[in-house]
Amino acid sequence: MVKSTRHAKYELYYHIVFVPKYRRSHLTGKTKERLETIFAEICEDKDLELPESEVMPDHVHLFIGSPPKNAPSLIVNWVKGISARKYNQRYDDRVKWTRSYYVGTAGSASKGAVEQYIAEQEGGDE
Repeated sequence: MVKSTRHAKYELYYHIVFVPKYRRSHLTGKTKERLETIFAEICEDKDLELPESEVMPDHVHLFIGSPPKNAPSLIVNWVKGISARKYNQRYDDRVKWTRSYYVGTAGSASKGAVEQYIAEQEGGDE
């Protein structure tokens, strides 16, 4: 779904994957549930959309929608940094993430959407 800010129309989604330190397979059970809740909290706080998330035993997949003002690297830093901090403050078991991650873009800009955008701009700069 195309969203808009004051000066932009956008549909930006990122597929983000990252792993715990030493690729330990411990993201299961209560840890998995707690992380899913924390990821949802972060996205709500940062005005991001989280249509899909999957916490696997040894890695995390997040599908996050964001306005264009947020760089993908910033989103990854928010998710990894805030989730580790919140988790470690709330619970006795620890979560640490590696510094590396994968991010891929996913969105849609069909010919019709581009044509509609251009047609809407013919009215002048608003």
